Amino acid sequence: MSEHAATLIRHRDLEVDTWKRFEPTEARPLPADDEDWLVPLAVWQSARAELRGRRRPVGVLLGPADDPAELAEEGRIDPAGLALIAVDFPIYTDGRGYSIAYLLRTRLGWQGELRAVGDVMIDTIHYQARSGFDSFAVKHGHDPEQALRAFGTFTAAYQQTYPVPAARQD
Repeated sequence: MSEHAATLIRHRDLEVDTWKRFEPTEARPLPADDEDWLVPLAVWQSARAELRGRRRPVGVLLGPADDPAELAEEGRIDPAGLALIAVDFPIYTDGRGYSIAYLLRTRLGWQGELRAVGDVMIDTIHYQARSGFDSFAVKHGHDPEQALRAFGTFTAAYQQTYPVPAARQD
């Protein structure tokens, strides 16, 4: 599969994933304002005002041990300067990302794009969507077309689901 193949499922369509993870260094604490960057929660917290003022909004990457409430101000997440929130699944058996998604959608009021990244497989996206995710960076080696079809695997559910917000007008 080429580097530019469409492997991102966003609002149930395939797209090329242009987002890159930013790793801060002492010499480079913030990414350039020229590409699609996912910054760790710590970077967002330390430079929130500066990042909100950029020409290109950033995404925030939450790890499984991060507290999503740290994104909120006065109990709600202000979407200014935030293009998306990504939640990392380092391994598919780590279910903390599902709880983070639920909290973001229900308690913290996040209505923007919520992306599952990391060990995102065909077998997991149906459940991730039911937790509030609306985009999925499909793991290398998994067929994104087959992952799209996985949304139709189950036609009935026994548990409640989170209603995914309508796609934002970009």
